[in-house]
Parts: sequence; C-alpha cells; structure tokens
Amino acid sequence: MNVASHLFLADLGFPLWLRAAHWINFIFMGLLIRSGIQILSSYPRLYWNDHSQPGTEWARFTKKSIPTDKPWITLDQEVVAPSWLAQPGEKHLGLGRHWHFFSILFWVLNGVVYVILLLATGEWRRLIPTSWSIVPDALHTFVTYLTFHLPPASAFHPYDPLQQLAYAGVVFLLGPFLIVTGAAQSPAVGARWPGFVRLLGGKQFARSLHFLGLLAFIAFLIVHLSLVVITGFGKNMAAIVLGSQDANQGLAVVIGLSIIAATVIGYGVTSRASLVNPRRMQRALGVVIHPVMRVVATKMQPTTQGFTKQDLTAQFLVNGEPPTSNSYAQLLAENFRGYQLEVNGLVEQPLSLSLVTLAAMGSTEQITRHECIQGWTSIGAWQGVPMTAILAACHPTAEARYAIFWSYSDDTEGLPFYESIDLSILKEPGTYLAYALNDAPLPVPHGAPLRLRAETQLGFKMVKWIKSIEFVTDYRPIRGGQGGSREDEKFYDQSAGI
Repeated sequence: MNVASHLFLADLGFPLWLRAAHWINFIFMGLLIRSGIQILSSYPRLYWNDHSQPGTEWARFTKKSIPTDKPWITLDQEVVAPSWLAQPGEKHLGLGRHWHFFSILFWVLNGVVYVILLLATGEWRRLIPTSWSIVPDALHTFVTYLTFHLPPASAFHPYDPLQQLAYAGVVFLLGPFLIVTGAAQSPAVGARWPGFVRLLGGKQFARSLHFLGLLAFIAFLIVHLSLVVITGFGKNMAAIVLGSQDANQGLAVVIGLSIIAATVIGYGVTSRASLVNPRRMQRALGVVIHPVMRVVATKMQPTTQGFTKQDLTAQFLVNGEPPTSNSYAQLLAENFRGYQLEVNGLVEQPLSLSLVTLAAMGSTEQITRHECIQGWTSIGAWQGVPMTAILAACHPTAEARYAIFWSYSDDTEGLPFYESIDLSILKEPGTYLAYALNDAPLPVPHGAPLRLRAETQLGFKMVKWIKSIEFVTDYRPIRGGQGGSREDEKFYDQSAGI
C-alpha cells in the first residue's frame, strides 16, 4: 500500500465498529482495574515463588505485619478497599471476583471482535507496523515529546509513529499477556496444564506479572489521555466519537465527556448496589459468569503437577479457625480413635467409616500447590483415600448431582460449615480425602482428622474437619442456596476452578 492509499485510509476516519469497540474497552478496562484492586486487597502481598512465606514478598500494600506471638490466619491480612478505587469496595473479595470475571468475558469478546474486524476491513494497516523504520521514527517522536514539541502529522494520521507502536503493543502484546498471566492463576488450568504455569514461573510469579501488566496498562492510559489533550482534545474527540476530526468538535466533546461521566457514575452506582444488596448482585452477575465457570470447574481433568518433596513449603499457610464444639474436642482428646465419617443422602449404601477403614479403602499420595481464593499458595505432600473409592462403596443414585461436605467447624453465622462439590469433580484423580500432610498425620489447623482435597478447585472448597458427606440433587434448598458457606456469606461462586 503506497502513501496515497495510506492517506485515503486516514480520510475514511474511524468506522463505527472501531469507535464502539474503543468505548466498550474503556468501560470494561475500568471495571477490570477496579475489581482487580478489590481482589488484591484480600491478600495484598506479591511473591516470586509459590510458597508465599511471610517476609519474602517483593511488594506489599498493607501496614499489617505477620504476628509472631500467636497463631494467625491469612484472612487477617485482608484490608478494606475504598469504593472510589475498588469494585465494589470494602471487604468484598467474592463480589470483586464476580465483577472481575463478568468484565473479563465482555472485554475479551470485545477484543476478539475488534481484531477480527481490524483484519477483515484493512484497518490493521493503520495500526500494525509494516516496516522496521517505525522504531527509529518512534524514538524520534519520543524525543520530540520530551522536548515539549509536537511531532508532524504522519501518513497514518491521526497516529504518529510512537502512538502506532504503542497501540499495536497494547492490543497484540499487553492484552494477551494479561489474559495468559490471568489464566495461569486458575487452579483448574494449573492442575490440567502444570507445564504452562511452570513456564510462567509458577502461580505467584504469574500473579506478580499480572500486577505489573496492570501497572503497564495504567501507565499507557495516563500517557494516552495526556496525548489526547495535548495534541488537540476537540479534534481527537471528534475522531473517536463521530468518526472524523472534521466533524463537529463541540458536539463530540459533549458526547465524549457524557460517556465518561456516565461510566464513572455507573461504577459508583454498581458498587453501591453491590454493597447494599450483595445477594442480588451475586445472582445477577452469576447468570453471566456461572455457566462459564462451571465449564472450567468441571471439564478440566487434572494431571500430575510435577512437584517433588524438595518443593515443599516450609510453613504451609493456614486459613480458618479450628472447631470449638465439645464433640470435636472429645475426638481430638482421644486422637480421633472414635471418629466416624458418615456418608448418606442419595446413596444406595449409607456408610460410617473410621480412619482405619478409610485407610484400607485405598491410598493416593500427591504433592500439589494449594491455591487460596485470596491469592496465596503453598505446596504440600498429601496422603488420603481417593473419592472414587468412597463413590464405589456408597453407590450414589442416578438423582445425585452434588456432594455436600459438612464440617465440625462453624461458619461466620455460627452454623455448621458446608460446601458443595459437583459429582464429576469427585470422580477426578485429584479429588481425595486427605488424612496426612508431609508424611505426618494431618495437623488440626489443616483439617484433622480429614479434609477434602480437590486439586482443580480453590482452597475454600476443600472442606476441613469433615464430619459427613451428603449426596443431593440440588444445593439450592440448603440455607442461602448458593452452594456453600462461603458462597452464602462471602458471595463466592459455587464453581471454583478459577
């Protein structure tokens, strides 16, 4: 394509689909940034290794220190996120994740449509560099800006070489980089393709890279908005709102600022609505994200993660308070000799199993990375009985779709803690009832005498201090109807593969 053709392409201005994609991207990038800050506030420490050991973080965004004079749980590290900065604000990790995944779906869809149309219509020629000369030209343009001068208009007007290189980098490098580093933080993805996560340095390395990608995006937005103003706010708004710099600039400015104002107000309104009626917002966002989450949670079969005993975390982190009931205290006092796991509900053969009986039903040993919903990780060597052995012994009926794991511990409302697990997940080789950790009986803080391990799921689904397992058709009639104590009270999603 010659220079005359370039100029002709520029004369066409911005087509409607490109302008729409720009504003849609603006809306959902803001939601992603805000909800990402909300997620980070739950465990505001970043690491370069998967052990998340206190004091080894390379960055932290809290003044809270790790107590050394008493036991602590990782939830103590959560900080309050202001609603003007985070979506929705306060201590709302569950709804922050709902907003994040809701926004991801539309952001990615918008990006895919944008790239397809970019390639199909020839608009890519204005964005994607076709000559290495763009590099020295961009450097020259950068120096021009540094000396407080404006570069001459280029053949790719309204993009100068630096803008063109930056936009191409954001669309085809930074955007995919954030998608890849985000996917690497999914326990389902990590269990199914552990090599992919190792390629990125592990879960915590990917989490840190994801954060640095966020900073890069914020830096780009600041520079981009500054140049929009410096190089002519009216004409730039006319181009991106009405499609041409020759359009009515006053009208374009009014429309553009109205879109920005409506978006900012929308952030405030949706945050407020999330805080005032979190259950309604959980259900509304769940209509969009839950079907996708279920696919991720139930369709990825785990493989060996490839860890060895040299990879074990020295101090496996803890979340959740041990049970305080008299029944549990009595079991603990007798070293769980009288413990019986009750298996009932929609089964052909109800069971009552001692630890000795469970150990005789089969054994699996797995060294895996535990992934807490807060963001921290630890690596441990687990030994337990495969859930497939329990299923073979109790024979769930055809109506059974979920298993409800009931705990000796209580939730934040003082009711027995519970979580639901899809039957298909129970059939995976990475799902088992652990009774040992790192070649020793399971410690009380980690769920003694028995805890669930489901390696494609986030940690809150792996119920500790298990009292019984109940097979049901539907979890919705149980208490809050969301599928578990964390879902009912903290508004997490029932499907926890990402």
